[in-house]
Amino acid sequence: MMKQKILITGASGFIGSFIVEEALNRDFEVWAGIRSTSSKKYLKDNRIHFLELSFNNPDRLSEQLSDCKKMSVCWDYIIHCAGVTKCKDKDGFDKGNYVATKNFIEALQSLDMIPRQFIYISSLSVYGPIHEKTYEPIKDTDIPKPNTAYGISKIKTEQYIRNLQAFPYVIFRPTGVYGPREKDYFLMAKSIKRHIDFAAGFERQDLTFIYVKDLVKALFLAIEQNVTQKAYFVSDGEIYPSRAFSDYIQKELGNPFVIHIKCPLFILKIVSLLAGFVAALLGKSSTLNADKYKIMKQRNWQCDISPLVNDLGFKPEYPLKRGVKETIAWYKKEKWL
Repeated sequence: MMKQKILITGASGFIGSFIVEEALNRDFEVWAGIRSTSSKKYLKDNRIHFLELSFNNPDRLSEQLSDCKKMSVCWDYIIHCAGVTKCKDKDGFDKGNYVATKNFIEALQSLDMIPRQFIYISSLSVYGPIHEKTYEPIKDTDIPKPNTAYGISKIKTEQYIRNLQAFPYVIFRPTGVYGPREKDYFLMAKSIKRHIDFAAGFERQDLTFIYVKDLVKALFLAIEQNVTQKAYFVSDGEIYPSRAFSDYIQKELGNPFVIHIKCPLFILKIVSLLAGFVAALLGKSSTLNADKYKIMKQRNWQCDISPLVNDLGFKPEYPLKRGVKETIAWYKKEKWL
């Protein structure tokens, strides 16, 4: 019996590399979509087939996919994880997320290579700061109001995909994804190791998280259940106060004390704008910028995962405490901490 073929774009990234590992565990014929500059640090398995994909060069992209078709390589499933989370300007997000995805789908359509399922990794950020007073969970029926360049590029991509006639999409909108190999939450762990914990604002903030292995589990449940034309929020189903993540990190690091600093939002805004301005002058992207400020400012990150539970039988295995424990252990093992 021939193996089912799966293409995972953004395969060299944090989430993508875990998707590749799970696909191999499930005995798929795995194709890893990467850029020519991508690192293969977490893609060492010799069963992986590599494919360079030039998403922002439509002609070259069509050639790359056409070469696969000539070799009778057409994928049963595509998980489109490729995209950008940090850019020098707004156009970078539009090109890296919306235009790149549009080019990819158009090339697949023109070559008659549409898979059984096209799974797109979006983000909870597409909904923006809503229900900030009531702290109700964000639902699919709510009207998206993204306030970041990243969120706008993602919702634009979602709308394009959902408007395609009879297209077999499944959209996942994860909340904050953490786990081994992740670099942004690692900065928090690094800071806490130095006895400093930084938080934005003084008002209540409800946070949600999803451990990377649970997110990957949800993706493959969609494949198992053969759902199409659905969109799902993904979290571990719990709601956490703003200090929960840092408190668990502190415990795993064995720190006797941590200084908790809450920065007023107006100061954070000034610092973020200045950091973004300096980065723009230097032609670089900045971790702290206007978009990042809006994300840190947002008070309500609750989301309704009941459709994911009801449709796919999703049961998260990693509440935050367990996920942080495993993540910090990996950081220590790899000598990141």
